[in-house]
Amino acid sequence: MLGLAGCESGTGDDGQQDDAADDFGSGEVGGGDPCNGAEQHVGEATYYDFADGSGNCSFPATPDNLMVGAMNASDYADSAICGACVHIDGPQGSVEVRIVDQCPECAPGDIDLSPEAFALIAPIEDGRVPISWSVIPCAVDGPIVYHFKDGSNPWWTAVQIRNHRHAIAGFEFQDSQGDWVSVSRVDYNYFVADAGMGEGPLAFRVTDVAGNVLEDVDIPLLDDADAPGQAQFPACE
Repeated sequence: MLGLAGCESGTGDDGQQDDAADDFGSGEVGGGDPCNGAEQHVGEATYYDFADGSGNCSFPATPDNLMVGAMNASDYADSAICGACVHIDGPQGSVEVRIVDQCPECAPGDIDLSPEAFALIAPIEDGRVPISWSVIPCAVDGPIVYHFKDGSNPWWTAVQIRNHRHAIAGFEFQDSQGDWVSVSRVDYNYFVADAGMGEGPLAFRVTDVAGNVLEDVDIPLLDDADAPGQAQFPACE
């Protein structure tokens, strides 16, 4: 199951893959240089077999784009890094990957890569190599996407943000009184309202790690399906 020195990656909330891989496209991952003030990290890269885009972040598999990685538990930060893109410099090259999984056994600063991504920074037989990395904007097309988890209903609602340029910092919905209600994020990368969000249509407000805010209205309440937003976060401020 493991590629040389790689750790075993996590799984999603129920170990299942859904069919919404189109939310992530294929090909290019990163969308440019790190934003001003982006932290430079150092650590080691390993690789893990069967990296397919799914994992602890509960994203669907992306067989047409295997530039993916599993983040160490410290930087995974209970799924806060899910969907972010990172630029990695290794001994023999660089690569840009999207974070889709957690590596529970990795030390802070380490990233467990798909074999395809690892091979772009070092010979695959090396197994473990030093790296430096920074978070960069993701190369995405179109607006953000709201994915409703299977089983979502007016009395229990779970929403995942997909197709986002930057990591997501916060998610809110507007209640029947017109107040914005912050929703807690769980470690498998869904924002879960245990008391539900109501019948819908819904209004959402999403904040990225740079403080950019998007608001969407008239979002239908769905079950295991996607609802597109109206806009995308800017590349960098």
